Amino acid sequence: MKPLNINNQKLSLLGSVSLGTGVMIGAGIFVLMGQIAELVGDLFPIVFVAGAVVVAFSSYSYVKFSNAYPSSGGVAKFLTKAYKPGTLAGSFSLLMYVSMVVAESLVAGTFGAYALRLFPQEYAGYASLLGVVLIGTAYIVNISGNRVIEATATYTAIIKVAGIALLAIAGLAISGLPTITGNYMVSNSQSIPEGFGFIAALALSVLAFKGFTTITNQGGDIKNPHKNVGRSIIISIAVCTIIYVALALAVAGGLSIEEIIVAKDYALAAAAKPIFGEWGSTLTILLAMVATVSGVIASVYSASRMLAMLSNMKQVPSLNRIKNLKNPALIVTVSLAILLTVLFDLTRIASIGAIFYLIMDIAIHWGLFRHLKKEVKFNPIIPIIAILMDVVILSAFVYFKYINDPFVLIVAAIGIVLIFLFQFIFMKSHTDKDGNMHMGMENKEEEIMKM
Repeated sequence: MKPLNINNQKLSLLGSVSLGTGVMIGAGIFVLMGQIAELVGDLFPIVFVAGAVVVAFSSYSYVKFSNAYPSSGGVAKFLTKAYKPGTLAGSFSLLMYVSMVVAESLVAGTFGAYALRLFPQEYAGYASLLGVVLIGTAYIVNISGNRVIEATATYTAIIKVAGIALLAIAGLAISGLPTITGNYMVSNSQSIPEGFGFIAALALSVLAFKGFTTITNQGGDIKNPHKNVGRSIIISIAVCTIIYVALALAVAGGLSIEEIIVAKDYALAAAAKPIFGEWGSTLTILLAMVATVSGVIASVYSASRMLAMLSNMKQVPSLNRIKNLKNPALIVTVSLAILLTVLFDLTRIASIGAIFYLIMDIAIHWGLFRHLKKEVKFNPIIPIIAILMDVVILSAFVYFKYINDPFVLIVAAIGIVLIFLFQFIFMKSHTDKDGNMHMGMENKEEEIMKM
């Protein structure tokens, strides 16, 4: 396969923002809203505000990294710069990659949950199948090249942002601002210290914003990367914050907390029905389908790019050996996403993704603070604040899952152990007798385009 013409297929700032918001605006508002409400009751709109504050501190490190080292490897390149090539950088990079694939699965499952609202109840068990079909469609779009991806992401982003904004404004105009009492009691709350539910919910809120990290993978494909990657991150987070909070308020005004929890996998569609009637619910379902299609396409793009870079950097086995497959990194990515979509429900997928992401996020901030003070200009206080926030949120979320769903922690722990063990063994395979790892860092990033 001939390499793509890089110069003729550079992403614009608008295209980059479209891909970023495409990943973020998907499961974040259509599924996680119900899961967050289940933890904090009518405080869930405030959780999105608090999550935006956490992400604002978190994004600082990624912007600084992106401005200094724009790369198609994104987070993988950042971690390698901070921790040097080896087991640690590779393991944290794989954690990020897996969390991205988990996000694909979550958004694909969301597509299925909403799409089935258009069919009779007896078809309710086919949500995973529809999610698999969507992932397959995303694969077809992604093998078509950057121009098709950008056009698809841009048009779907415009449709969903405009549509969701209209729904939020109209919903608030009709139902008014909700009354927030904060007196909701979480199930099994007798075992949970006061306030833990809110802090644990922040893990899901942060997951709703985590799509901004995929923008870092566009460093090799975007025009003027030293400036536009950071700009794209900031713009995407700002757009999503406004949309999330407005929609949360609209949903809180249209449904009781009990109704939101019952309909947590399709809460937005349920909230539209009493406000706009049957047609409003149908329109919301169609909008959710557009948003999730965009989200999966963008997420598959970013995750496959990261895996290709990890292969190019020799942090994972070389994918270039698979000669008979067009873009093997893309095939591996969609295959893993399909597997997760079939095996896990939406709540567990979101929980595993949140745990993996927060661990990797801590590694990013620490790497910048501890190892790159001389190479990158930044305010050291901000990464430390981001680390403290992540540690508190992750601890509360893990404890909450230990009380309510320990199976999630078992799966997450097994996944983390396997990732670190795999990296340790694989690094040994190309370490010479003097302890030097031959990582192939001399390879040009553009070579991944040949895969």
